[in-house]
Amino acid sequence: MATDDFFRARLDSMIDMCHPLALLATRMPWAAIEASLAPLLAHKDRCGRVVQDADLFGPTAQLAGAGLSNAGRPRLPLRLIVALLYLKHAFNLSDEELCQRWSESVVWQG
Repeated sequence: MATDDFFRARLDSMIDMCHPLALLATRMPWAAIEASLAPLLAHKDRCGRVVQDADLFGPTAQLAGAGLSNAGRPRLPLRLIVALLYLKHAFNLSDEELCQRWSESVVWQG
């Protein structure tokens, strides 16, 4: 249901739903793609490495980089990652060209 308010308009009323990429997006098996990629891209426990160090009591071994880390920004949605990889492959774009093209045509959804 489209509205007269621009900020409340639906995305399908703003874009051409007959565009080949819009048609492809409706035909992609997103649930199956996300289900198959989620285990591969899951947040994994790292085993770490042993670091030899010396302190006042002599040589010691410490485990560094082990466990789960919550540092860094949250990951992007898998659907966005898959869509960007598809566009990069389909249009033979470099990483920089893909970012430039995506940032010009993205619709911010907050």
